[in-house]
Amino acid sequence: MYELLTIKEASEWATNHLRKNVTPGNISYLIQYGRIKKIGDNGFTQIAKQDLINYYKSYNGYREVSWKDQLGNDLNWTLSFEQYKEAETTKHVHRLHPYKGKFIPQLVEYFLDGHTDKFKTETYFAKGDIVLDPFSGSGTTMVQACELGLHAVGIDVSAFNALIGDCKITKYSLTDVLIEINRISKALKIFLENSHILEFEAKLLQALYEFNNNYFPATDYKYRLRQGEIDETKYGAEKEQEFLPIYNQLVKEYNIKLRQEKTDTFLDKWYSQHVRDEIDFVFGEIKKIKNIDTKKIISVIFSRTIRTCRATTHADLATLLEPITTTYYCSKHGKMCKPLFSILKWWETYCKDTVKRLLQFDKLRTSTFQTCLTGDSRIIEVLPALKKKNPAFAELVEKQKVKGIFSSPPYVGLIDYHEQHAYAYDLFGFERNDNLEIGPLFKGQGKEAKQSYIQGISDVLNNCKKILVDDYEVFLVANDKYNMYPTIAENAGMKIANQFKRPVLNRTEKDKGAYSEIIFHLKSK
Repeated sequence: MYELLTIKEASEWATNHLRKNVTPGNISYLIQYGRIKKIGDNGFTQIAKQDLINYYKSYNGYREVSWKDQLGNDLNWTLSFEQYKEAETTKHVHRLHPYKGKFIPQLVEYFLDGHTDKFKTETYFAKGDIVLDPFSGSGTTMVQACELGLHAVGIDVSAFNALIGDCKITKYSLTDVLIEINRISKALKIFLENSHILEFEAKLLQALYEFNNNYFPATDYKYRLRQGEIDETKYGAEKEQEFLPIYNQLVKEYNIKLRQEKTDTFLDKWYSQHVRDEIDFVFGEIKKIKNIDTKKIISVIFSRTIRTCRATTHADLATLLEPITTTYYCSKHGKMCKPLFSILKWWETYCKDTVKRLLQFDKLRTSTFQTCLTGDSRIIEVLPALKKKNPAFAELVEKQKVKGIFSSPPYVGLIDYHEQHAYAYDLFGFERNDNLEIGPLFKGQGKEAKQSYIQGISDVLNNCKKILVDDYEVFLVANDKYNMYPTIAENAGMKIANQFKRPVLNRTEKDKGAYSEIIFHLKSK
């Protein structure tokens, strides 16, 4: 007979087993999403210890051994950072806005801070040094530099990426931010008073709640699904059709406009008419904000909101397929879900979350310079551009020069960096520079694309060398499956001093197989 554990007992056992903190909430999550079976009811939940053992087989050394078998014994498991929970790898301002392709802050911190261990036998940066990230992305390097007492310059070809990065490291008047958030939220609620959209959503949510409780009982359904007792595709399709008349009746009753009349732009295609009306209204309110820093951070909150409110399924948020206008079976949540018809809930949620994160970061930040320049890192003249944006920082860079680089260049043929934020470019009117991206998805991974990538990264390094100290330290995070970085280093007049091969455990892609990337440590020849 199986040994049974309460949720509290299970969390204590798992904490000892994994040698990291596992909370009762973590165990409840496993039950809720069908990873382990719930036993008992009436407020007294138990689970079988053997279920936990089976689930955690990928941990506590099992996964390390398995991945090293597949990827090689040179895999540095210390750099997996598996001991950190998601809340720690997305701490404070790092989750102000979604961004595909960013590295976790712990990886940056590992190489920038002053510690040493058996793998990192020397320190590379000290407090007061300047670090450069020529592929700044969402600004992770700048944020960690600020936290560690280093100065940082970011460069990104995407104006929207530069906005995200700068917003993360700006020091705000949070009183002013809150005043403007409250003003806009109040105005949006008044705007919605004459609409039946909130009443429609409330009725739809109630109907879905009753339907899902009947046909997709949370823990039982997901557990049976994982055990292979249910054909998810067939069952989900059947229930979609069964719920559709209920949905159509509500749409008709409340006269809901599921599509806009035109589909010319991203904003036209991927939002219902009601959501689009709210987007236009709130954007008009944001334009009234006088404080530039406040306007920027609230614009980022707004961008995060409208990203969530695109007319797509939860499973396709990262890679859009086709706009959806009906309720649907959601494989991510294991139940019937719906598209969004109002931005209000997510606007309020993200406003609250952003203020909390800014407050958290305020307690950690140091009095150092960080700024992100918009430009092509292959040709940008950093000092003149910096003098226009932050003259005092430019003076420091000119006097002290940059100690080194920590960056994650784009991987060849993997992501279209402008396209992932198409909604924001449409809304804010930023100029798109897709043609200046290095190694974008739309150029593929063919011979010509690889040669172009090698040339692009080499040009970036050669351009950046103009402001580096003589004994610079360059760290580039890459999955170099095409062995391009030895050529890149040679082209840049650099040598590969060391390579750190790390497992990537928490990928956003659906493929959860063994995967690694290399941190190339480059120095002057």
